[in-house]
Amino acid sequence: MSNLPGWLGRLGAELTDLGERLERRRAEAEKGEAELVEPPVPAPVPATAAAAVPDEAARPETAGGDRVPPPPAYAPSVAARPDPVAAIPWGMRVAAEAGWRLLVLAGTLWVLMRVISAVQLVVLAFVAALLITAMLQPTVARLKRYGLPRGLATAVTAILGFVIIGLVGWFVVWQVMDNIDTLSDKVRTGIDDLKNWLLDSPFHVTEQQINDVAKNLSDTIGTNTEQITSAGLQGVTVMAEVLTGMLLAMFSTLFLLYDGKRIWHWVLKLVPAQARPGVAGAGPRAWRTLTAYVRGTVVVALIDAIFIGLGIWFLKVPMAVPLAVFIFLFAFIPLVGAVISGALAVVVALVTEGVFTALMVLVVVLAVQQIEGHVLQPFILGRAVRVHPLAVVLSVAAGGMIAGIGGAVVAVPLVAVTNTVVGYLRAYGQEEALRHAPSPRGASALDVAPTSAPGSPPEDIDYGDDGDSGDKTAK
Repeated sequence: MSNLPGWLGRLGAELTDLGERLERRRAEAEKGEAELVEPPVPAPVPATAAAAVPDEAARPETAGGDRVPPPPAYAPSVAARPDPVAAIPWGMRVAAEAGWRLLVLAGTLWVLMRVISAVQLVVLAFVAALLITAMLQPTVARLKRYGLPRGLATAVTAILGFVIIGLVGWFVVWQVMDNIDTLSDKVRTGIDDLKNWLLDSPFHVTEQQINDVAKNLSDTIGTNTEQITSAGLQGVTVMAEVLTGMLLAMFSTLFLLYDGKRIWHWVLKLVPAQARPGVAGAGPRAWRTLTAYVRGTVVVALIDAIFIGLGIWFLKVPMAVPLAVFIFLFAFIPLVGAVISGALAVVVALVTEGVFTALMVLVVVLAVQQIEGHVLQPFILGRAVRVHPLAVVLSVAAGGMIAGIGGAVVAVPLVAVTNTVVGYLRAYGQEEALRHAPSPRGASALDVAPTSAPGSPPEDIDYGDDGDSGDKTAK
């Protein structure tokens, strides 16, 4: 019994030591679990050793979660590859962005031109109807203000317009048929006079050379008889297409004069809602530009035809009236039409009346065209239609290459209307940006205060009794 306390003391010490060891193991186990859940924050590494010791967080992990050991110190360092977008120069990126957009735009224009070429007759007839409507629509509006119903005013205007055009065409054909015999005799006489003048001229032209030229011309005509016959058949086809286009233009003109407002509202429904206010404001301005162009061109062409026709008549050149009508029609082709019609008048005068009369006709044509270019067009057209001469030449050339004479006629009004629409939409976009911008504060607020949108109609515009947009006039 005397050894029992000692044994109990040793047992208590061993139990205490065992408890301490269990506590240490439990603490180590909890610490390991904490490291698996949240990795320990690494101690700050000195700057000299930062390049040699890789970051623990940057080391990749395996599928099991174990970290990959860092490479040895003797391994070469590999630089990270840059982003491919950042490696391309800024200018090349901008050029690529603009390039693919230009390709999409060019493809769209190509498809549009193919579609227009497939229905060229319909497009030209509708554009001609627009031009005729722009010329006749003010008359319809004036008749409606006098109390006539819209249908009756449209019918009266269309009938009078088509009758006048038909009478002018009939008069030209009558004059040509009435003077064709006299013209043939004068052409033969003029050719003989030209031949005698060449023989007596200082150019040393012999009669044998003139006969050779005439013989070569006759042989060429005889050899190409089949091509000439084919061209004649093609001319018959062209005449059929012209008649079809005239009928389409007549019907389109009637419906545009009578129901132009509803057609315009239907077109606006095809435009996205966000862009509809801008297009609705650009439409009337484009129509005013087209109306001003057609009216001014008709007045200028009429003045050219009257004065050049009077000059040709006083110089006793045959078929003065048909030549005047030809000058009037070709005046609708800017720049090119005046040259062609004037050259034709000079050639007819040269062949029929001689060199002196041809020179006098040339003087008359140049004088009238100079007055037209420097006085009539700036005064009549004014600032309503302002297109640069280079744009006129390029548009006429492009229109002639695409659609012949019809394309040359409609090219300049199309460019003028496009110029008006683009300028208005640009100003409209700037004003819309100012309207939606944050309101300024302070004394400068009045200087940049937003105004009414250019597409909204002012309050002092009268739309007429029936609300027709064709009758609206500013009070």
